Amino acid sequence: MITVALVDDQAMVRVGLRMILEAEPDIEVRAEASDGSEALAMVRDHAPDVVLMDVRMPGMDGLAATREVLAASPDTHIVILTTFDDDEYVYEALKAGASGFLLKSAEGDALIDAVRVIASGEALLAPEVTRRVIERFAAADIPADPDEHVPSPEAIGDLSEREVEVLQLMSRGMSNQEIAQELWVSATTVKTHVSHILTKLGVRDRVQAVVEAYDSGIVVPRG
Repeated sequence: MITVALVDDQAMVRVGLRMILEAEPDIEVRAEASDGSEALAMVRDHAPDVVLMDVRMPGMDGLAATREVLAASPDTHIVILTTFDDDEYVYEALKAGASGFLLKSAEGDALIDAVRVIASGEALLAPEVTRRVIERFAAADIPADPDEHVPSPEAIGDLSEREVEVLQLMSRGMSNQEIAQELWVSATTVKTHVSHILTKLGVRDRVQAVVEAYDSGIVVPRG
């Protein structure tokens, strides 16, 4: 059973999320909170597998709450609920340790799939949002001409040429299966590469690897 907690300052939003999720036999909504402070207490009491976290809330917002929740419960996975207007919040939340994000306009099936993906230990990277969010805020830190931007050896670390290639495809929001098709290798091989990338970069999941890739210069945002 996947246990879920809902954090949103709008009660009607929480009601809608609960109705969708509790219709599934393998998902249980264990608790709700209306702001970050309540979320932190809730996580300490219930230790849910997944937290669906709104970004903009009164008091402690979703960004601060993400940091606090993960510090208190490292095994909990956080999905940021966002709109296209929340880019900056989302990027900072990902850097703080969130495992992914989901548009509030997403269909119910997408919400259910997201919870299952996150609970399984994967990260949720929607390609159309990933590029918009990460490239927008990483672009502020690189030269105007991408050809002039060369990542340092320290940034690349021990990544092999193939691992760098896999990381670049991950940064486009591609799944293991999609990467496998792109590189003409098996999904199992890609999974092994991803595991090595996470270990070498010292990050917890795919989202953190992508953030690190942009921050360090391994991947250069496209104009």
